[in-house]
Amino acid sequence: MVPPRLSESGQASVETVAMVPLVLLAAAIAWQLVLTGHTLWLGANAARVAARAELVGESPGRAARSALPRSLERDLSVTRLDDGGVRVRLRMPLLVRGWHTPIPLTATASLRDTR
Repeated sequence: MVPPRLSESGQASVETVAMVPLVLLAAAIAWQLVLTGHTLWLGANAARVAARAELVGESPGRAARSALPRSLERDLSVTRLDDGGVRVRLRMPLLVRGWHTPIPLTATASLRDTR
């Protein structure tokens, strides 16, 4: 019979090695959630900037691009709406800089002319 102390040697190392992929997966998911939230926030800001530019007669597309970092400008789409608003659509970045998912994120803003 093997003494109990010898049969459990190395158990903590095996458990640690088994947990490393799970910890890395949880960190990747958390980072993707942060990127998604940040992209939504930047998209909403770009939509407000574009709506303001539309109100004063400037180019909403150029204004939206100026409000975004270069990494998000590539997939930007700006649409003028019938009610005077602006819709901004961009693709969500994926974990690594330069990778984008096919999932579009959309933000809409409208400012009324009170004159």
